[in-house]
Amino acid sequence: MPDRPPSPTLVEGVLWIVTKPVGFVQYDFSFEDQFQCTHPYQIDREITAIARLGSAPDYPARYAEMAEWGIRLIHTPEQYQRSSLLPHWYPLIKELTPRSRWYDILPTAEAILSEFELPVFIKGERQTNKHSRSQSIIETQDELNRLLDEWSSETILWWQRLVCREFVPLCPVSTDHGSGIPKSYEFRTFWFHGQLMGAGRYWIAEQYSILPNELSEVEEIGKAITDKLNVPFLVIDFAKTSNGHWIVIECNDGQDSGYAGVNAREMWRKVISILRKENDEPRPKLFD
Repeated sequence: MPDRPPSPTLVEGVLWIVTKPVGFVQYDFSFEDQFQCTHPYQIDREITAIARLGSAPDYPARYAEMAEWGIRLIHTPEQYQRSSLLPHWYPLIKELTPRSRWYDILPTAEAILSEFELPVFIKGERQTNKHSRSQSIIETQDELNRLLDEWSSETILWWQRLVCREFVPLCPVSTDHGSGIPKSYEFRTFWFHGQLMGAGRYWIAEQYSILPNELSEVEEIGKAITDKLNVPFLVIDFAKTSNGHWIVIECNDGQDSGYAGVNAREMWRKVISILRKENDEPRPKLFD
C-alpha cells in the first residue's frame, strides 16, 4: 500500500473531509475551529470524502491512493476532468462561455490566427499562469510568437494543452494599469449536489458585490450548468460582459478551488445541512 494519506475528519457527523494546509489563505480552512469534528482512529467501512489537499497534478493517482485506504473521493477521475478541464466542460456549455479551441500539440501562430482575430485570450486547459496579462491577453502576432516560444519552459503552462478563447470585453471593477489581467465584475460560486452554496467576488482586493437580482440570474444559469456537468461539488466563475450579459469564465472542481470572496464557514454550513437532510430522508422499502 502507498503511504497513508492525512487522516479523514468527520465534520458534524455527516461530512468527511481529508485536509492538508497548503499555505494559501484563500484555500486553507480550519474545520476544527468552526464545527464539531471527530477523528476516528479506525474506519471499518468505505467512506466518501472531499479532499482539500490543494490542486492535484495527477488526480487519478490521488483517487487510487485514497481508494487503497477505503476513502472514495467525491469525484471520480472522469468527474474531475469534467469539472476542471476546459476541453471536457466546454462542449457541454459552449453557448454560455466564449468560443474556445484547444490544441493537443502546441500550435503555430498561423494556425491560431486562421481561427481567431486579435486580441485573443490564451490559457492552459486548466488555468492561466498566475493571471499574467502578457501570457493571456495577446494583441499582436509578435506577442503571440513570444508566448508560443515561452510556453514549453513555463512551469505552470508546459504540462497543459493550450486553449485559445475569443476575447470578450468585460465590465471592469478597477482601473486597468496594464500589468495584470484586467479585474472584471466576476464572481466565484460553489455548488453542491446541484444547489448554490455560496457566491463571492473573485477579486477580493476590490470593493464590489453581487446584487440580489443578479444573484438570482446567476443561480438560474448555474443550475442549468450543474445539470449538464452532473458532478457533485462544482465551482463556476461568472463575469458580466461590457454589454451586460453573464458568461462563464471557468468551471473547476470544488476540491481544488480557493474560496475567493465566498464565506467559507457559511458555504460549508450549507453543505452540512444538505447532507443531514439527505441522511434523514426515508429510504424506499425493498421488501414488504
